[in-house]
Order: sequence, then structure tokens, then C-alpha cells
Amino acid sequence: MNDLINNYVDFMDRGGLVLWAILALTIILVWMIVERFWFFLVEFKRELNARLDVWHARDERTSWHAIQQRRQLLSELDCEMSKNLKSIPVMIALLPMFGLLGTVTGMIQVFDVMASMGSGNARAMANGVSAATIPTMSGMVVALFALPFATRLERLYRVNKKTISETINQD
Repeated sequence: MNDLINNYVDFMDRGGLVLWAILALTIILVWMIVERFWFFLVEFKRELNARLDVWHARDERTSWHAIQQRRQLLSELDCEMSKNLKSIPVMIALLPMFGLLGTVTGMIQVFDVMASMGSGNARAMANGVSAATIPTMSGMVVALFALPFATRLERLYRVNKKTISETINQD
């Protein structure tokens, strides 16, 4: 177990500080995706039913004020559904950008080694090349894995939005 942790920390150190930032962004992105799936798959029906219960508990449901209250109840649910849905694609787009930032910082390390030791010292340049390639690969891989989840969440949002609009038109 210690070897695994040491290898992981060595890998992260080879990628430079940018790789740690990519890890932080990845953790935040995974948290947002899991939270949204939890909402759509577990909490949505409960929230919809709770709002409909408030609506059905009303004695009077035909006045303008009552219809506006119904729309407000369902609009609040729509706001709950769309929470973080725009942030997830932004995070996915940021990850490759951070990877490119890692490329730039790694290449700066390579050029610094070349300036101080000459271009013949391949070992000295290897750290900079690692710092240039590892963050780029990591940012791209995480973004590629996250895209299908973001697409699925957007589809869940549209399906549930349709359910809400059908619910509005029922009564």
C-alpha cells in the first residue's frame, strides 16, 4: 500500500503543480456529477411529489393566484434541477486548458535546463518533458471520461423538464 501511495505521489510530482490543480478540479467535477445524478435518480420524484402535495392541499385551484402559485412551485423544482448543470461543462472545458498550462510550464522547465546546461543533457530535460506531457494527458483523459456523464445529465434534465411541463398542464 505504501508503494502505491509513493508511486502516486511521484507521478503527481512529475506532473508539477498544475497536475495537483487538475486533481482538485477532477474531485470537484466528480462531486458535482454524483450530486446531480443523486438528485435526478433519487430526489427528483420526492421533490415533485412534495410540491404537488402542497398544490393538492389547496382548497381553491382555479384562480389566477392559485395558478401562479402552482407555477412557482414547479419553477422552484426546475431551478433545483438545473443547479450545477451549466458548471459541469465549464469544468470539463477547464480541464484540458489546465493540461495545456501544464504543457507550457513543463516546456519552460525544459528551456530553463537547456539555457543553463545546454541541449545535450537529456536527463536534465526529462523532468520538464514529464511536466509538459502528464498534465496534458490527465486533463484530456478526465474531460473525455466526464463528457458522457454531462450528456446524460442534460438528457435527464430535459426528460424531467418535460415531466414538469406535463404536470403543469394536467390540472
